Amino acid sequence: MRPDVLRGHLDGLILAVLEDEPLHGYAVMEALVRRSGGALDLPTGTLYPALRRLERAGFVGSEWSTVGGRRRRTYRLTGTGQRMLADERTEWRAFSALVDGVLRSAAP
Repeated sequence: MRPDVLRGHLDGLILAVLEDEPLHGYAVMEALVRRSGGALDLPTGTLYPALRRLERAGFVGSEWSTVGGRRRRTYRLTGTGQRMLADERTEWRAFSALVDGVLRSAAP
């Protein structure tokens, strides 16, 4: 998938994978790959800045933990993030319906 296709949608995708449970950064990346059937394999240089941006905006919270002697940051969706995800889904449905209507063949 072309990276420019994701522009403007990455935040919603990250929020969606955090909806079910808190995840550390690498697990967020794995969830995106799994749920997209392998189409979304983001570089860490894309994912981690997005997670930090979402945290600064109040959509996700995080906490440090130590697992197997290694420190890792676990991210969770906040109430504000849940509302943002609902808005993202509504906007996506409207946008995808619009694009589908335009791109659909007009031939009988």
